Amino acid sequence: MVAAQRPRRSVLYMPGSKSRALEKARNLMADGLIFDLEDAVADDKKVEARQMVVQALSQGGYGKREIIVRVNGLDSEWGLEDIKAISGTTADAILLPKVENEGQVHKLIDLMKKSGAPESMSVMCMMETPLGMLNAKEIAASSERISCFVMGTSDLVKDLQAQHTPERLPVITSLGLCLLAARAYGIGIVDGVCLDLNDDDAFLEACNQGLALGFDGKTLIHPKTISAANKAFGPSKEAVEKARSIVTAFEEAKKQGQGVVVLDGHLIENLHADEARRLIVYAEAINALEQGTS
Repeated sequence: MVAAQRPRRSVLYMPGSKSRALEKARNLMADGLIFDLEDAVADDKKVEARQMVVQALSQGGYGKREIIVRVNGLDSEWGLEDIKAISGTTADAILLPKVENEGQVHKLIDLMKKSGAPESMSVMCMMETPLGMLNAKEIAASSERISCFVMGTSDLVKDLQAQHTPERLPVITSLGLCLLAARAYGIGIVDGVCLDLNDDDAFLEACNQGLALGFDGKTLIHPKTISAANKAFGPSKEAVEKARSIVTAFEEAKKQGQGVVVLDGHLIENLHADEARRLIVYAEAINALEQGTS
């Protein structure tokens, strides 16, 4: 049996201080929503934003979308109260910014437990600093409660004193380290945002690159990019049909005592059948999500 992978093709940041955005999010076809209490909220609006997010979650109406709340850092004056408040909501996950070591993860989880967070509420880690990149393995291994890495490439580029380039060569090593850690420990991982909303071609190229590298999806800063991200990171109808053909052909070969089979000129082994099964389950999970959020 292949475990269902939660779709995270498109994960949209929504400022927690804007009630209109929180309301609009109920009708957006993003796989996940990040209600942001950190970077998207001015200091004098932090407390109000927290209250608005808690109220929005209590009202519900977000269907099967994954609801994530990015809290302020543990070393900030708002972080502790953010965690206390969100732990009592229906949010699926708390996203901790600038994670650099396992101690931060353990502290967050301890605060969540003391605040009554349900076991089903997972932890997501913003990976956005050089030290975080170097400690990606330690962070991924720190708790089974971690469900996903979220790449913060904007802050990472700044801290590296690098530049934003179309090929993203300055951050490829960092992306690779986090991808290795995420896959080694069986957690999800979503790519960083694209800052240029006027270049659709560049956005698509970034999505295709992220898919090729192995990311589950992309974080977004504007609803208009949701559809393109969903298409880029979601399997096509043709791909799903091919996957079904691979599974069928391989199962038939096994019945005949064969460990391999040739399909359309390509050698199919167990690893190809496993990947085909994963893709089929993933497509079914996407369909279930879309049915529940439409």
